[in-house]
Amino acid sequence: MKRNNGFILKLTVFLLALCSMAASLLLVKKDDNKSWLFFAVTCVISLVLLIEIFVVSRNVSRYIFKMDKDIALIQKESLYYFPAPTIIIDENSVIVWYNKLFEERVFTDKEAYGQKLTTLLNVDINRIYTKNGAVLKHDGRYYRVIGTRSQDPELNLSMVYFEDISQFKALEYEHFNSRPCVVLLMIDNYEDMLSNVKESEKAHILVQIETLLEKFMEPTTGILRRNSSDKFVAVIEERHIQEMIEKRFDILDKARLIMVNERLSVTLSMGVGRGGETLSESELFAKQALDMSLGRGGDQCSVKTATGFEFFGGVSKGIEKHTKVKTRIIATALAELIEGNEKIFIMGHRFGDLDSAGSSVGLCGAIRKLGKESYVVIDPHKNLAKQLINHIKENDIKDMFLSPEEALNHIGEKTLLIIVDTHNPDFVDSKELYEKCKHVVVIDHHRKMVNFIDKAVIFYHEPYASSTSEMVTELIQYFGDNLKISAPEAEALLAGIMLDTKNFVMRTGVRTFEAAAFLRKLGADTVAVRNLFSSSIETYQQKSRLVANAELYHNCAIATSDIKTEEIRMAAPQAADELLGISGVSASFVLFDLNNVVNISARSLGNFNVQVIMEKLGGGGHQTMAGVQLEGVGLESARQSLCEAIDEFIQEQNKTNK
Repeated sequence: MKRNNGFILKLTVFLLALCSMAASLLLVKKDDNKSWLFFAVTCVISLVLLIEIFVVSRNVSRYIFKMDKDIALIQKESLYYFPAPTIIIDENSVIVWYNKLFEERVFTDKEAYGQKLTTLLNVDINRIYTKNGAVLKHDGRYYRVIGTRSQDPELNLSMVYFEDISQFKALEYEHFNSRPCVVLLMIDNYEDMLSNVKESEKAHILVQIETLLEKFMEPTTGILRRNSSDKFVAVIEERHIQEMIEKRFDILDKARLIMVNERLSVTLSMGVGRGGETLSESELFAKQALDMSLGRGGDQCSVKTATGFEFFGGVSKGIEKHTKVKTRIIATALAELIEGNEKIFIMGHRFGDLDSAGSSVGLCGAIRKLGKESYVVIDPHKNLAKQLINHIKENDIKDMFLSPEEALNHIGEKTLLIIVDTHNPDFVDSKELYEKCKHVVVIDHHRKMVNFIDKAVIFYHEPYASSTSEMVTELIQYFGDNLKISAPEAEALLAGIMLDTKNFVMRTGVRTFEAAAFLRKLGADTVAVRNLFSSSIETYQQKSRLVANAELYHNCAIATSDIKTEEIRMAAPQAADELLGISGVSASFVLFDLNNVVNISARSLGNFNVQVIMEKLGGGGHQTMAGVQLEGVGLESARQSLCEAIDEFIQEQNKTNK
């Protein structure tokens, strides 16, 4: 381009000289000596000017050529010694050139020429051409990799820069690890646990607990303060929370080594709030996490972030509370709420069992005694309590049951919906009914799940209770001294208690027997209740086939069935209970496919937490009894997912026990 400019300059000067000579020639007259002299002078000047221009232009060209070489050399040297690692790649990401710093700092192992960038370094080649580039970690250092393509389409080359951002990453890492997290700790059932302990022993137990908490805080840079006799709050840096998560909060296991009267273990419930935008938001997360830990039975830690919950522990059963103060308060509030509404619907979970239907029937009978219009909402076809429904109808208790479709037509401004035996909005018998009712009450005993009903006016949740029927039985005792439900309604509640306790064997406490005694006093016939558990010959045969086809997997009995009849819903949980009687079986799982939904019934004797396993698959329940429904998967795929969940649970338990 510069040479072309020199040629144009020469040509311009040459033309100007010719024009000058031509103009002077036109002015020349034939016999005028002065004109010829003027013409001669003009020619001489033009000739001299042309010679001078050619000489000067030649020198300029030489100078420019020399400068081009010098500039190219300086550019090349500058790029080679550029203060950032730099490479040039072709259209196939092959390295065709790299500078000194790239060789010294980034890739020092071997020659990089002719090798693909993506082969040498783990970098996303597409992201390097974006505005922010791609972040690469190599040999303990971080680089921001940014690429720029050549503007010349014939070259197909790109220049790639490596910006060292290791210091920035170190600051970012330190900022993240130094962020404060809030930890709330609570001693489970503190008052009841120490109620019958001598003062000297009580002081010794408290010293052990405080010593345990001090050792828990010792490796950290955090602070711990006592809020009340049984509650503590700690502020700990994120780096130490990560270490606690890796150890799966082993303080829970150490707390259980502290014994009360040589028969009760001290257990802790913890809520950790991490990742909040502010310290107050982390405290809110911690409160929600502690509430979740208590709702799941205590003796565990829940970690809450902006994205969800993570659970640790929960290997022991919930501690039964002996005081009924909370029950009395809830009963009073519920009675006032019932009084302020005109119509009350009581609804359980899908495919309602004897606990769901029984607690609904008992509560409906009590509300009707209070003089309010009340109905039990249950699907007449898709339920596991048909014998109970028939038993109520045979005893002249009319118009108690409504289908979800009928209930939807009777919703008004003063309609109260009481949901029993579930707190998950996805599990209710009619989600449409739940969404249309403005006033909702929840009564449930299952361990709290992440997806719970949060719009309830009253959320009565006691995970230590054996059944929802037990909770309802206690509530109706505080509705009034003269309030008495009928014998069939009492039998419905007793059937629910017997179902969830496996005839008073599992999850049975003192209050369970007190509730059963109260129902017996109201006229509940145990023989009539036993008849509600009878099954058809087809159901019994299906249960026998499931037990016979069971296989052992890590001390777990797993049975699958391809039977498509509705009786399998009754046979599956019965088979799961039956499998626990086999020697060496810690837990049982029965799978069946019905209407393209795989159902899993899980049971254990307490040492194997089936609730945690079912939660991994999207379900829930109790430590000894849980379940899940999987849509869009086959039996074999569901069985494989179950086995993976069992393996994961066992690995977590092994880590905890180390």
